[in-house]
Amino acid sequence: MAEEKHQIVILGGGSAGLTVAARLRRKDPHLKVTVIDPASKHYYQPLWTLVGAGILPREWTERDQAAVIPKGVGWVKESVVALSPETKEVELSSGKKISYEMLVVAPGIQVNWSAIEGLTDTIGENGVCSNYSYAHVEKTWKFIREFKGGRALFTFPNTPVKCAGAPQKIMYLAEHHFRKAGVRDKSEVVFMSAAGAIFGVPHYAKSLTEIVRERGIETSFKQNLVAIRPKSREAIFRHTETGNETVSRYDLLHVSPPMSAPDFIKTSLLANEAGWVNVDKHSLQHIKYPEVFALGDASSLPTSKTGAAIRKQAPVLVENLLAVRDGKKPSAVYNGYTSCPLVTGYGKVIMAEFDYDGRPQETFPFDQSKERRSMYLLKRHLLPVLYWKGMLRGRA
Repeated sequence: MAEEKHQIVILGGGSAGLTVAARLRRKDPHLKVTVIDPASKHYYQPLWTLVGAGILPREWTERDQAAVIPKGVGWVKESVVALSPETKEVELSSGKKISYEMLVVAPGIQVNWSAIEGLTDTIGENGVCSNYSYAHVEKTWKFIREFKGGRALFTFPNTPVKCAGAPQKIMYLAEHHFRKAGVRDKSEVVFMSAAGAIFGVPHYAKSLTEIVRERGIETSFKQNLVAIRPKSREAIFRHTETGNETVSRYDLLHVSPPMSAPDFIKTSLLANEAGWVNVDKHSLQHIKYPEVFALGDASSLPTSKTGAAIRKQAPVLVENLLAVRDGKKPSAVYNGYTSCPLVTGYGKVIMAEFDYDGRPQETFPFDQSKERRSMYLLKRHLLPVLYWKGMLRGRA
């Protein structure tokens, strides 16, 4: 089909893509910016933890995509199937090709549900749930609410995931609810994680380790969920080093599925060996193609994949993209900042903020490794407003 030519093309209409689009337009209202994304709905996914804990209805996290596309930004509502950086072209599912002068790659992360044997057939049933799906997040609360005792497993996969704290946040909330419901003494709560520790940053890992000890939560590390047997309510885990498999019975199983860059990224010339868009971790410019930039979950940036990280990445990317477009060298620097509001119970949050080196980059004048109600109120009430009215409009 006929090729369309565009000035700046952004792949992805999630938090990363729309934040960059809005910032570009605020910098220069005459820029012709086009977003490519097939989605009809836009989600504020950080609140799904609270939906899964019965605190909020899932509808509060959803808006029409058309309502959040920045003013003056074009929208191509199609899927991308292939990238040709050598010819500066993007191929769409319709067969149409779009060419670009500058490209921003921000398609988000791909959730690989089928990588766990038996998961797609039982998700939302038989006590198996996941907060990583809008379609099933309400089942998490249903199963937690109906839990009368037994063995509750919470998993973390052997891949990067969006919001690496989320798999354990729902565990803390579930354990808290079990105590309130009077069934905790009849319950085992177990964190089965493919990672080697409770959290990758020592400053916050110390507090989390103390929390699981105080609350009697069992932890088992380097254990990766590979299969589910729903009829017998058994989960099969494979040790990430030895390869040995163990079978664990469950009454409630919250699954954090493995994730990766989208397939069209993994098979493109933009990807590194691990499949992520290969960019410089400070400038966000592609290692090989100077007119290509990337941020967010599909990028190779070695930091946690969170909205807070995107909030700091976006202004750096915009400044550097515009500099390169003007024939200059990129000079803005991203230091790896990310944030993870670790919900540790109803009304409690540890606000983790750190950089590439795992050094705390805390915003507030107190020790954020401690549980605080103020940080919970920030996550519950202020951060969603900052997202919808600030980030997506290029103002924060």
